[in-house]
Amino acid sequence: MSTLITNIGELTTNTEVGVLHDAAVLVEDGRIAWVGAAVDAPRSRAAEFVDAGGRAVIPGFVDSHSHLVFAGDRAAEFEARMAGQKYAAGGIRSTVAATRAATEDELRARLRGFVDELLAQGTTTVEIKSGYGLTVDDEERLVRLAAEVTPEVTFLGAHVVPSEYADLSDEYVDLVTGPMLHACVPHARWIDVFCETGAFSVEQSRRVLEAGIARGLSPRVHASQLGPGGGVKLAVELGAASIDHGTYLTDDDVAALAASDTVLTLLPGVEFSTRQPYPDARRLIDDGVTVALACDTNPGSSFTSSMPFCIAIAVRDMGMTPTEALWAATAGGARALRRDDIGIIAAGARADLVLLDAPTHVHLAYRPGVPLVSRVWKDGIVRFGG
Repeated sequence: MSTLITNIGELTTNTEVGVLHDAAVLVEDGRIAWVGAAVDAPRSRAAEFVDAGGRAVIPGFVDSHSHLVFAGDRAAEFEARMAGQKYAAGGIRSTVAATRAATEDELRARLRGFVDELLAQGTTTVEIKSGYGLTVDDEERLVRLAAEVTPEVTFLGAHVVPSEYADLSDEYVDLVTGPMLHACVPHARWIDVFCETGAFSVEQSRRVLEAGIARGLSPRVHASQLGPGGGVKLAVELGAASIDHGTYLTDDDVAALAASDTVLTLLPGVEFSTRQPYPDARRLIDDGVTVALACDTNPGSSFTSSMPFCIAIAVRDMGMTPTEALWAATAGGARALRRDDIGIIAAGARADLVLLDAPTHVHLAYRPGVPLVSRVWKDGIVRFGG
């Protein structure tokens, strides 16, 4: 099947071509076959024609950090934070209890509902972490369910220490790096750890990551969310694809990230929901750090699946330009997943495209909260919109 999308008012390619006006895109067999000026479009190759009506087309969003397989709700926790209670990682355990109690069918149905929700807001690629099971059997079913909807699955058995291992964190790390890892490896691409006070120390985090690397998984790291620590240094040392959060970074952290190929994935929904300070993305970008944006969809600290919302926050409160924020939410997310076939609009890339009901991508930040996604193609097939 071949489709020509033409009369595109603004096409953001995320390549050296930059932004095209009065453009067209030809899609063939799930890939982008041609990009250029509408007047030069190879119309004879298309079986279907879509008139964009002068509206903007952008790459599908790449959400490189989410926790979509869970049960339960933590609205009361959010309400308490809004009343002044400080956020702490321990709230994760309440979601663990609800997730363990849920059936596999219940978890699957909710997961697929979230994926549909993401698509409706323009996200065509999503990474999904485990971390709400924290037993061998529960973590295995979470990564297995996640693998039903995405190839970007992360084993996060080292999310927090479960209550049954209170004061036995080293013994829990033994479980994570032994039987739990063995059960989850067949369904995962990534290994992650929450390297933070109240979760896992740098030494414990190293054990987790090195065990995963030895089993063929690639590392990612949660770090510097609640305060500065050694997580960034560890991530860079081990060649992690991404270090996520980065709310509290030292000058040495920033220098280390700028000199590495580790992406810093910022999660503005977390700062919005926890009232922590927003990272200074302007400083990070100016200092040479590669920045991605992701939603961190989870029931405790960021229960949003809207990348446009995160883009608006990044522009309004983190110093990013609309173009930088869009790049971070698309090509930046792709780099955080070490992918070069998504997050861009170029010949050979996957045909993951979003038609906005707006003349320019700037409207994503300019009109916050407004549903601007009109149509979404994933692998060249319309997944949302008419």
